Amino acid sequence: MRFNLPQPGVSIIRAAPQPGLVVLLTTAHQGRANVMAMSWHMMVEFEPPQLACIVSNANYSFAALRATGECVLAIPARKLATTVVKVGNSSGRNVTDKFAAFGLTKTPAKRVVPPLVADCFANLECKVIDTRFVAKYCLFVLEVLQAWIDPAQKNPKTIHHLGYGTFVVDGETIKLKSRMR
Repeated sequence: MRFNLPQPGVSIIRAAPQPGLVVLLTTAHQGRANVMAMSWHMMVEFEPPQLACIVSNANYSFAALRATGECVLAIPARKLATTVVKVGNSSGRNVTDKFAAFGLTKTPAKRVVPPLVADCFANLECKVIDTRFVAKYCLFVLEVLQAWIDPAQKNPKTIHHLGYGTFVVDGETIKLKSRMR
C-alpha cells in the first residue's frame, strides 16, 4: 500500500477528525458557572471511569478547573450543533453568563458544583484526579463520579469537529460480536 504525503504547506489536520466527540465542559468558580466547547478528550480507564481532557490555559475555564478540580462534561446531540459553535466561539471573559446568552439550561449536579446542561442527552459529573500533565500539556485526568442521561432524547447523534467549522454527525450504528460486556 502506498500513501501520498501532503504537498508542502497543506495541513492534514484539516481533514482528520479531532480525537473525540464535541462536548460541553462546565465549571463553576467564585459563584459563577461557565461553559465551553471541547473535543480534545479520551477514555483512560473503565473502572472507575476515567477520562483525560485538554483545556488550553488560554481558555477562561482553565483557571476554574484548576482551582476547583471539578467539572461536568455534557454531551450534546446534533440539534445543539449551532449552539455548541456559538459557545465555542465565545469566551467567559467576555460573556458573563454563556448559559443565558446561548439558551442553555443549567441544572444542579448531585456531586459537583458545576451545573449539568439539561439540554444535553448525557452529563458526566467529574473530579480532577491527576494534574501531573497540566503544566506541560494542559491535560487533566478526571474521574466520573455520576452519569446522567435524558431518556426523552431517543437515539441522539453526536457531532465530531474536523476543524475550521466542519463537523461530522454520527452515522449508521452497527452491532458486532464482542467479548466486552
